[in-house]
Amino acid sequence: MSNYSIEIKPTNNTSIIKFEANSFLIKGEGFEFKNIDEAKNSLLAQQLFHLPFVKTVYLAQNFVAIEKYNIVEWKDVENEVAEQIENYLNSGQEIVKETKQNIPITVYAESTPNPKVMKFVANKKLVLQSIEFKNIDDAKNSPLAQKLFHFPFVKEVFFDENYVSINKYDMAEWEEITMELREFIRNFLQEGNDVLLDDIKAGNSSSATTENTSQEVSTENLDDISKQIVAILDEYIKPAVASDGGNIMFNSYNPETKNVSVVLQGACSGCPSSTITLKNGIETMLKEMLQGKVNTVEAING
Repeated sequence: MSNYSIEIKPTNNTSIIKFEANSFLIKGEGFEFKNIDEAKNSLLAQQLFHLPFVKTVYLAQNFVAIEKYNIVEWKDVENEVAEQIENYLNSGQEIVKETKQNIPITVYAESTPNPKVMKFVANKKLVLQSIEFKNIDDAKNSPLAQKLFHFPFVKEVFFDENYVSINKYDMAEWEEITMELREFIRNFLQEGNDVLLDDIKAGNSSSATTENTSQEVSTENLDDISKQIVAILDEYIKPAVASDGGNIMFNSYNPETKNVSVVLQGACSGCPSSTITLKNGIETMLKEMLQGKVNTVEAING
């Protein structure tokens, strides 16, 4: 059973707050309940409607969102609501009685700057955090990655949000294998199979090696400059890298040499152009935004 934890996330609508879980809550499409009668298939939603300020409850893949009436301010009640949701999730009770939803899964292939890597994008969220597998032994906690490694031309597998990046050996060309991989991934997802097992979904690093898990960098023990570097990478660099099927992680900062080390994953790892292009792009940005604090950036392939 997953060990759920809840993080409070504000939205653009001040009446609505998201209570985001560290693991998937439901499969398929989300649910919207306007009142307690509509919530008859969800004991969790019913319990939330007993709070007099709850107007609407939304259940999505990895969060519960609540719209409130104006009789209270979120700052006065959000922590209690988060605790109530977290306790319910960890009680092991059913979140919602899901009716059979035969929602078609679509997967399309998208090329990346790395000629050895193809990105396969699905119309649903696959994982909550990026994760990379270098071989089939690494993939023991990922049913999808394990099955992909049974294709002799699959070298590495990288998951992020709603896509899979596959790094291939030179024994096959993409035009020969793209359709086969795309259909395999689509069928796997359409059958409702798990991409990751629950212990990794919940971010339990004891069941995944640090080499294949790219969780968010903990800034707790970092110096101030390192924290600024992580923030810049997350805000300005990661979105562009993700669109190309890859990921970048902060590795280290040396205050004496002013050298920054980052790790490249997915399509970025081993890409002929990424080490130069990304290194120079990141280096220029960090030098401009952190005047006098960064001299060089070292890009390491994950």
